[in-house]
Order: sequence, then structure tokens, then C-alpha cells
Amino acid sequence: MKQAILDTDTVSFFFRGNDKVTDKISNYLTEYEQLNISVVTYYEILNGLLYKDAKKQLSKFLEFAKYNKIMPLTVLSAKKSANIYADLRKTGKVISHNDVLIAGIAITNNLVLITNNTNHFKRIKELEIDKWTE
Repeated sequence: MKQAILDTDTVSFFFRGNDKVTDKISNYLTEYEQLNISVVTYYEILNGLLYKDAKKQLSKFLEFAKYNKIMPLTVLSAKKSANIYADLRKTGKVISHNDVLIAGIAITNNLVLITNNTNHFKRIKELEIDKWTE
């Protein structure tokens, strides 16, 4: 199994107790010590929980984040993301900036992106994706 990075939707499925995602994460953790999430996913989850004033869920997420790796947005991943977004604009197949940033981080770190949002991410040719909800 190649190292992976979890998209925001996969983290949400995990916290909602999705059995398939929970099992895949458990299997992944037997091979690797921690999960990877992007700083963009960290922002998206944190923003949603703060908006909902979900204190209990926020506490659980912050604990989760402490034990896993938050992958930063670097100059290299920002350049990759900018190139991806420009290409998508040229073909009229634009996806959100957040998704493009997550993809850039995954590609520059040679990680498989675990997402349920395959419709958007499959537009990025060099991005390797997998779906843990099936």
C-alpha cells in the first residue's frame, strides 16, 4: 500500500463512523504510523466545526490532528497547484481552489489522495486517487 493523504470528505466519513473508512484507516495504520492530511483539509474541518460551534467534535478533531501529520502548503506544491488550476481553466473543467491545493500537496509529496469526490479529482491527470467508502 502506497502512502496516502486523506481528503476532507474522507476525514468527515471517519468522524461519522463510516465502517469502510474506519476499517481502511485501521489497515493503513498497521503499515504506517500516522495519517496524512493537508493543511487545507485541516482548515476546512476546523472552519466547519467552529462555525457550527461543535465543541465536542472540535476537541476530537484537534486530538486527531495532534497524532497525525498535517502536510503543509509549500512553494513547490503551490506552483504545482497553480499549474493544475491554469490547465483546468483552459479546458473549462475548473474545480475549487481548495481541491486544487490539496491535489498539489498530494502530487508533490507522491501521495495517493483518498477521496469520495472522484468526479472532481479525476480531472487532474497526474493525481493518483483512491476511494475508501466502497
